[in-house]
Amino acid sequence: MSATMDAVIPGAAGAHNATAAAAAGRRGGGIVAGMMAFPEVQTVELLVAVSIFVAIHSLRQRRSQGLPSWPLVGMLPSLLLGLRGDMYEWLTGVLASRGGTFTFHGPWLTNLHCVVTSDPRNLEHMLKTKFGSFPKGPYFRDTVRDLLGDGIFGADDEVWRRQRKAASLEFHSAEFRALTASSLVELVHRRLLRVLGDAEEVGDAVDLQDVLLRLTFDNVCMIAFGVDPGCLRPGLPEIPFAKAFEDATEATIVRFVTPTAVWRAMRALGVGHERVLQRSLAGVDRFAYDVIRQRKEEVAAGGGGGGGGRSDLLTIFTKMRDADTGAAAYSDKFLRDICVNFILAGRDTSSVALAWFFWLLNKNPAVEAKILEEIDDIVAARRSSSPAPAAAANGADEDDLVFHPEEVKKMEYLHAALSEALRLYPSVPVDHKEVVEDEVFPDGTVLKKGTKVIYAMYTMGRMESIWGEDCREYKPERWLRDGRFMGESAYKFTAFNGGPRLCLGKDFAYYQMKFAAASILRRYHVRVVDGHPVAPKMALTMYMKHGLKVKLTKRDKSKL
Repeated sequence: MSATMDAVIPGAAGAHNATAAAAAGRRGGGIVAGMMAFPEVQTVELLVAVSIFVAIHSLRQRRSQGLPSWPLVGMLPSLLLGLRGDMYEWLTGVLASRGGTFTFHGPWLTNLHCVVTSDPRNLEHMLKTKFGSFPKGPYFRDTVRDLLGDGIFGADDEVWRRQRKAASLEFHSAEFRALTASSLVELVHRRLLRVLGDAEEVGDAVDLQDVLLRLTFDNVCMIAFGVDPGCLRPGLPEIPFAKAFEDATEATIVRFVTPTAVWRAMRALGVGHERVLQRSLAGVDRFAYDVIRQRKEEVAAGGGGGGGGRSDLLTIFTKMRDADTGAAAYSDKFLRDICVNFILAGRDTSSVALAWFFWLLNKNPAVEAKILEEIDDIVAARRSSSPAPAAAANGADEDDLVFHPEEVKKMEYLHAALSEALRLYPSVPVDHKEVVEDEVFPDGTVLKKGTKVIYAMYTMGRMESIWGEDCREYKPERWLRDGRFMGESAYKFTAFNGGPRLCLGKDFAYYQMKFAAASILRRYHVRVVDGHPVAPKMALTMYMKHGLKVKLTKRDKSKL
């Protein structure tokens, strides 16, 4: 209506426009004056607009990079959220969404940038094809040095080769094999079964993870260092070293998710997890140096033969001499590093694997039944070949039944069941490498010199592209062909690493786990306490955060 009137009366239109312009001027001037009076309003609006833009941009990067990447802090917020829950499942979700590999961008001016992969092709390239281009690297060594020193886990090049060669000769010797078999019989039958029997008799729940840690700790000390700490005794005495070692490993792994400058400053100030680490390392060192001192005294007292005929790893390294000077080849500090590294390898890995194995059996009774059937067949075969099968048939010697090495070797289904547990819950859930020259992974990922690479074994067990749609199911049968165990590629099943760094103790670990598991299952039902929470703990090895509380009941011998 007003537009029509303006067209009919031109003078009115001019007046109207002038009036409107004047009003607009007054309003504009008022707005400007208002904003001039309150400059913080401008600042807030600008910050809100920029924040929204940055948030949208960062969140859009989730599609192309797997995680949102924020200015200055990179992907750290997502990592911190992952750490609040199940870190390994969070990592699995990210890798699955990215086809098995993604690049993590850490905060600006930190060294938390890395490539994370669970692609078997990349692992074979890294662990075998281009082994020399992917050492542990200075970042890993510096991060774990306080705990592991220059030991075999973190060592590279000649330092690693010397330790590997000496340890390899020992692990494959007849004396070592005999020692492992005899020490395991002693520990399982004179200690483990008695501790479990005491718990069963009074009806108490027992932390099976703790018991198994004690078993493997005593075992590794006997075969690697020639000492018996007696962790697995009635009453389960507290061993300060065991607690110190566990605390030290947990505090060490926190460094991997903390900017280097930050944890180094915390170490200098002696605060936070670095204070825990320093206190724990003092306990670790007391134990290690005490063992070293005793062994050196034995070697010195025994002259050239030294060590009282011992063939443990520590004695072998202690006896080694420099070819030129004839002096001891290794310092006490280096011997300490060897001790700690092999304790980590021998104590934690087998015990935590067995704990997850028994938890999985509790959820899969059909698998337990098949294991028992296999054990029964082996025992029946022994009885049928025995000159006096009648006594054995009555179960009179059931408590004293000791599996022979050749019988343990025949436990194919048990071997498969343990491998399946390790596939889903590898004792070392993630590992680390660093590339020394520009490389390209088989999946096309470009790696610049100095790039850190994390390979996630836990995730690999849950990748449909590797294990099929049933990858999260516990199925020992996937390892069997015509009833015989068939291993998988070390780059698909990486629980024991692969390439030149393939675990030296793999055969011993399987023997230890099979012997202990068969001896327990033959005698007891193992049932997890109702409502007991089970979750992985963030550490160098995959501990259960709350242990594994179980109750035991004796099996009916009339059915054995």
